[in-house]
Amino acid sequence: MWTCLAKRSQIVVFLVLLFNASVLSPAFAEKSSEAIPIQAEFSGTIIKQVNGKKYQAQVFAKGDRLRLEYKYAIRTDHGYAAIEIIRLDQSETWYLLAQQKELLVTPLNPDDVLPIRSTLPGERSRILVGDATAAGRPAQLYEVQTDHDGRAERFYEWLDMESGIVLKLVSQDRDWSFEYVRIRLSPQPAYYFDEPPGYRKRVRATAPREEG
Repeated sequence: MWTCLAKRSQIVVFLVLLFNASVLSPAFAEKSSEAIPIQAEFSGTIIKQVNGKKYQAQVFAKGDRLRLEYKYAIRTDHGYAAIEIIRLDQSETWYLLAQQKELLVTPLNPDDVLPIRSTLPGERSRILVGDATAAGRPAQLYEVQTDHDGRAERFYEWLDMESGIVLKLVSQDRDWSFEYVRIRLSPQPAYYFDEPPGYRKRVRATAPREEG
């Protein structure tokens, strides 16, 4: 069955959050006793759980660009898309509508896309719990408290010791989490994040509305 756009946005919020750790912020560096190397290019499989439901996607990351390939196609009001490209450098999201050979271009929704930094939006405090493992990789486990848009929330965050990628994030205050079940640190082809040849652009001034 097709996945609705609402489910897509639930994944995207987190996928860009995973991507946060690819660029370390000065605030985080001050709180960390040892600087974690930066690795901005990787691929992997992510599982996200929201209110008892699980969603899955393949992720490819390169600098300020993300490519999401969904296990189930997502529905927009112009058709179905199995691939989504997030271009933070252009503040745009692209949906590949294969049946129509169209590229649906929309502005990034600031409510969906988090800053690409290791620190979480509205972060107030960060405590190192200790060494841990996530996605089969050595990690450091942190307890993080945030206050974002007036909502206080606590998280457990698993940060990859080699690359600085957020491997796993779990909210302590609601049924919301994500984790990589597979991840590979490797250069990604630039064309993964470019406009596909032969596609016609369809530009929207707003993000597609959620459809069930």
